[in-house]
Amino acid sequence: MGYSTDIKLDLMVTGSNSGTWGTKTNTNLQLIEEALCGYIDQSIAGGAGTTALVISDAASSNGRNMIIKLSGTITGNRIVTVPTTLEKMWIFSNETSGVFTVQIKGASDGGSGYTFSTTNKGKRILYMTGTNLVDAGFSSDALENVVDDTTPQLGGDLDVNGNDLVSTSNGDINLVPNGTGEVQANGSVVQNAGLQTIFVPAAAMFGTTTNGADANAVETTATRPEMKVLDFDASTIEYAQFSIAMPKSWNLSTLTFQAFWSPSTTDTGNALIGLQAISVADDATSDIAFPTAVDVTDAGGGAVEDVLLSPLSGVVTVTSAADDTYTYFQVARNATSGSDTFTGDVRLLGIKLFYTTDAANDA
Repeated sequence: MGYSTDIKLDLMVTGSNSGTWGTKTNTNLQLIEEALCGYIDQSIAGGAGTTALVISDAASSNGRNMIIKLSGTITGNRIVTVPTTLEKMWIFSNETSGVFTVQIKGASDGGSGYTFSTTNKGKRILYMTGTNLVDAGFSSDALENVVDDTTPQLGGDLDVNGNDLVSTSNGDINLVPNGTGEVQANGSVVQNAGLQTIFVPAAAMFGTTTNGADANAVETTATRPEMKVLDFDASTIEYAQFSIAMPKSWNLSTLTFQAFWSPSTTDTGNALIGLQAISVADDATSDIAFPTAVDVTDAGGGAVEDVLLSPLSGVVTVTSAADDTYTYFQVARNATSGSDTFTGDVRLLGIKLFYTTDAANDA
């Protein structure tokens, strides 16, 4: 009889074990199974102290099992030792109750093995080299970090910020660049869903037939920039319109806008510039009323021919917003409002629309 293997199998010596060879072989196979896939629930309950896991000769034993659950209520820091002079791997699951550390180490090696912290009730893969118990670096925490931890890092290069790295059932895959970096695919920047803009110049608008703003060209100095504008009167509400087919990636929610304009006088009073919008579906009439306009207030800059940019407006609701519709926009100066105190014409240069997308393209 000999027990020269790391997991203490009963090796067969030529000519020995007459009449018991089959029994011993079956026992060896069971012990191999225990070492490869055995599971044991090992209580280490108690105060500060040590629990020794052993591998017995040719007999089932707690230290031979591949997977070892550590259980019980601990009231002090615990140490669990494994045999040292062998080569073997274990998976330990710390399922103890109690806020104390659990250290796993070799019974006679000089290393520290691995220690579960007071709050770490996880799993760890460790292996014995024959001289020291080594932490393989694979844990339940590490595996969870790969897919859905709230602040995982893979090599310090990829931060998924609480989003699944791999997603199923039509879920999103969110890639967040580092700092001001960009998400790219094969060298091209990936278009992200989110806030987008459309700029519509005054040259693409027209004054309405009734109370329309006047189209005008303002020459600054010959061969220098010339402003194509729509002039809105200081005492009468005047209107201009433009129409676009909104991108299909638009999420059909509200819009906001900013007005680019230039003052015709040096007055610094406030001008009120409003916007309203309505969408028309295929085979539907355009003879419909605009909703209430949303005004944005901006002060004259005190110098003629300056370019002024209004603050961002409040939300503009597009009536009947839907995919594949034709959207009418109407711009007006609310000149009869007591809050509009700018004495000159508002020379509109254009409207910058802000809209939100929920798709990366318009397919």
